[in-house]
Amino acid sequence: MTKETKASTITIDDVEHDIESMTDQQKAMINHIVDLDRKMGTTQFNLDQLAVGKQAFVTMLKESLASTEEE
Repeated sequence: MTKETKASTITIDDVEHDIESMTDQQKAMINHIVDLDRKMGTTQFNLDQLAVGKQAFVTMLKESLASTEEE
């Protein structure tokens, strides 16, 4: 949807827009979009860590159950 090409322009739907000529409200929307993209990336990173951690505990539980059954 959006892609920043340089500091003074932004490309939206393959159309380049000059940020300096935008209204303050439009600039604020861009700031929100950039911040939300950053937050989504951070959230995905955290989700990946949580998924790996959960899988590690599932693996440890399976190994513990298997060793208990052997005894």
